[in-house]
Amino acid sequence: MNLKLEDKLAIVTGSTDGIGKAIAARLAAEGAQVVINGRNREKAERVAADLGHPGRVHAVAADLSGAEGVRGLFAAARKIAPIDILVNNFGIFEPKPFELISDEDWLRFFNLNVLSAVRCSREAMGGMRERGWGRILFISSESGINIPVEMVHYGMTKTALLAVSRGLAKTLAGTGVTVNALLPGPTWTEGVAEFVGRLAQERGIAVEQMKEDFFRSARPGSLIRRFAAPEEVANHAAYLCSPLADATTGAAHRVDGGLVDSCC
Repeated sequence: MNLKLEDKLAIVTGSTDGIGKAIAARLAAEGAQVVINGRNREKAERVAADLGHPGRVHAVAADLSGAEGVRGLFAAARKIAPIDILVNNFGIFEPKPFELISDEDWLRFFNLNVLSAVRCSREAMGGMRERGWGRILFISSESGINIPVEMVHYGMTKTALLAVSRGLAKTLAGTGVTVNALLPGPTWTEGVAEFVGRLAQERGIAVEQMKEDFFRSARPGSLIRRFAAPEEVANHAAYLCSPLADATTGAAHRVDGGLVDSCC
């Protein structure tokens, strides 16, 4: 299927690994120009080179924890072309018992996972609205609906992104700019692999056994009963970023392996 993304410029935040990297790779493969973003310049440049597509994949290092870094990212991207697509993927996760989550933890998670996306969306929306076309996609999580007891602060931020994306979609109603949220389920990213590997080592079992135990005890509602690959999430993201999704906005799309026990 031709997603008609040729020569559109996409910024994918937090795209040096995991789901963000997979989305950037898929958009580039569809012909889009893509800005790879991370805090480490060398890593961003290495990922951009690894994805191939010389001249169409650009590396911009920027720390999105504050307004200055966001402005720098968008200033660099605008030197390439007007921004057509923004994928708000940047964020962190950290399992921690509720009683140990400090005020500083709550504020840090809200700033990095929510306010970074708000800042980026503010920067992107004006130009998109003026040109009458654009895509803003928030990478939320099934944890925004099915709050994980092992990291309530993370789940809170993913719920907040659902509210922001819906409200922004209403704000941009009738402009040709669509705003949606994507809710991945458990996905086998580098960060998850490291976390699961550490748990397996602590418990003295194989990683594959740890993965099976995870879906048996922590996520028994999963219908696919496995971690999704980042590329599986990226396929859905690429469609939502494309002109083929013109009639889709204000929606929360699940790529959760059937984990959330709801039909809508």
